[in-house]
Amino acid sequence: MDLFNKIRDILCKVDFLPEVHGSALFTRGETQVLSTITLGSSSEVKKIDSVIEQDQQKFYLHYNFPPFSTGEIRIVRGISRREIGHGNLAQRALKNILPSNNPYTIRIVADVLESNGSSSMDTVCASTLALMDAGIPIIRSVAGIAMGLIINKSTGEKIVRSDILGEEDFFKIGAIILVKYLGLDNKHGQMIFSNKSLK
Repeated sequence: MDLFNKIRDILCKVDFLPEVHGSALFTRGETQVLSTITLGSSSEVKKIDSVIEQDQQKFYLHYNFPPFSTGEIRIVRGISRREIGHGNLAQRALKNILPSNNPYTIRIVADVLESNGSSSMDTVCASTLALMDAGIPIIRSVAGIAMGLIINKSTGEKIVRSDILGEEDFFKIGAIILVKYLGLDNKHGQMIFSNKSLK
């Protein structure tokens, strides 16, 4: 099996931080995410009060992608569009596995400690493990992996890649596949999401 047809080594550790309600460290190759769970009461919901919406969220995820995770040195000036988008992607994948009668407000903080591609999907994996570590009776487990479709425009040859690395992201038309969730990120300007069951 050559390097391009291999899934990187995976290492999982739960109860990584024993002082929090739940935690997990998920490592796939050179990408590592630490997810921590904080459980709160129903009075600690996230209140949304915008021009178009007033709502309360009992489940939310904060995705942190600090510069050191990719070896960069720069000033951190607040959350980026990338962090918002990847956090929302992971949160949408995870919110459907929580039981409807869940009495807690659940906050997940996912810290990307090292990244060479697929950090949002590793966030999904780490957060699922952390939810189980916190004792949340999730409906089913969910995992994610970055997939890519590379097309040779001159020959029309198509190659599907699993477990996309950071340097490969530039070339791909990507697809993100999760259990019970499919997101297609087409670099040519279309975005399709479906919550239909995958068989």
